Amino acid sequence: MKYIPVLILFLFAIPAKAQTFDFAIDHQSLIVNDLKKTGDFYANVLQLKEIPHPTNDPGFRWFQLQGNTQLHLISKDTVVMKKHKSMHLCLSTQKLEAFIENLNKNNVEYEDWPGSKKTITQRADGVQQIYLRDPEGYWIEINDAVH
Repeated sequence: MKYIPVLILFLFAIPAKAQTFDFAIDHQSLIVNDLKKTGDFYANVLQLKEIPHPTNDPGFRWFQLQGNTQLHLISKDTVVMKKHKSMHLCLSTQKLEAFIENLNKNNVEYEDWPGSKKTITQRADGVQQIYLRDPEGYWIEINDAVH
């Protein structure tokens, strides 16, 4: 019986730990060496809407994703980034087949997770996904997950 007040205190403490800050992704930034070529890839191949940088600094190109999420390209010619497929930007679309046609039309290579060219990965949860690289070598996953 003497442990009941401690148990009650413990039960009330659990919800306090489970609270969140309701984070949303604001933006992802990528360091690039060739801002024009890479920015044109995101604008023309991925067909992202380019938005103005608040200071019009020539070293940046910003793109709007869904909602208020943005992709920021930052030009740096002295920084070398190590790129690996496990670290990637992931975009989802319900028009995956049309997007793949767009890649083929633009001669952009894509592959499945293991690396087989022009192949789609079927995840265990039913989501289909492909991977491609931007001109800087960053990996991008495109899938058909529903959110």
